[in-house]
Amino acid sequence: MQIRHYLVLALVAGMLVVPAMAGDKYLYGSPDLIASISGTNEFSPGSEVALTVKLENQGLNLVKIAQSTIIESEDQPNTAKLAAVTMKQGTAPITIKTDRQMVGDITGGSSTTVSFTVKFDADAAPGVYSVPLVIDYTYLSSADQFGSDTITYRYLSKTVEIPLNIRVTSEVSLDITDVRTRYLNVGTEGYLTLTIMNTGFENARHAVVKIARNGNSPLVPTDSSVYIGDFASSAATESTFKIAVSSDAEEEFYPLNVYMEYEDAAGDAMTSDTKTIGIPVGGKIDFEVISAPSEISPGEKAVIEVVYRNSGAAPVYNAQARISAVDPFSSNDDTAFLGDIAPGETVKARFVVTTDAAATIKSYGLDSEIRYRDALDNSQISETMKVVVNVVPQSGAMTALSNPVVIAIIVVGLIGAGYYVVSLRHKK
Repeated sequence: MQIRHYLVLALVAGMLVVPAMAGDKYLYGSPDLIASISGTNEFSPGSEVALTVKLENQGLNLVKIAQSTIIESEDQPNTAKLAAVTMKQGTAPITIKTDRQMVGDITGGSSTTVSFTVKFDADAAPGVYSVPLVIDYTYLSSADQFGSDTITYRYLSKTVEIPLNIRVTSEVSLDITDVRTRYLNVGTEGYLTLTIMNTGFENARHAVVKIARNGNSPLVPTDSSVYIGDFASSAATESTFKIAVSSDAEEEFYPLNVYMEYEDAAGDAMTSDTKTIGIPVGGKIDFEVISAPSEISPGEKAVIEVVYRNSGAAPVYNAQARISAVDPFSSNDDTAFLGDIAPGETVKARFVVTTDAAATIKSYGLDSEIRYRDALDNSQISETMKVVVNVVPQSGAMTALSNPVVIAIIVVGLIGAGYYVVSLRHKK
């Protein structure tokens, strides 16, 4: 029994014996940060981009000590702790719209990314520019152990500045220096002439100036491109386009997009940035009836005169007026030539109208419209106008003559007079 008792005690004692775990201590290590632009580093003047920078820690721990009596440190010397990144302008033609960025800890052998919103100047000269990237961080300088359960950390702060190279490309940049329009009115088609200057640093070849509709703008290009050939830096050119204006537009300025397609010095096809400009649109071409209502009696055929006024903002050419004769009216002469009508000018039209004998005595509105040619010889039709015609009772004499009894008396009188004349001749 005693032997068995000793064996159990020995087994328990063996289980209580735990080998000591070795601790690690790193010497002579520190962070080593490098930075590079992720993706392309070529940008166009006037562009706004999200510039992504990759940060990598290449720092190494050169010496490692492993002992059972060492308390292992929570941080390693090659870790960049609490890293913060700032991008500065330097001499680059840019505006940095993002403030200082916190990226946290970057351990040795790891990497992270940080983005900055950068706006390039519209007149930025082509070339390579250095943009300083400033990184502030803290790292473990030393860890001193006291006894078997105490360790003191000593951290230091460090700032490194890493230059990043960015390249501004040479491109065409458009500046619209003059805008002129002719015959551009609501509901019509007109001309747009633009004076365009190349304010960029690229000499364009085989250049084509183009205009395009801006969203739901009522301006719709009908001749939208002009070939201008070579277009050197600082040169200017004049291009004319044809534009249609929607009939539901107003007298206002409306947006229009302008851009250029060209070949650069390397022969690559390029497209300039789009410029949005405001185009003035004149008021619509409109007419109104300004004459007093005409009067006509039932059963009568008469000439009615209608005076029209061009109340719009543009002249019209070869105008013709027309009325729609509906019951109780009819007409074999419902069209009148008016000719050219300037804004504010009045013209008179004459129409032959017949009224049904059973027409009700009241005022009627006859539809009238004017067909004309605009300044670009496009056929147009005005909005419908109302020509007021009053059907009035006949005059006293006419009323009597239309009475059957009166007519019968007149007929009998005429017969009697004829008989009397014949009788006198026989007596002679």
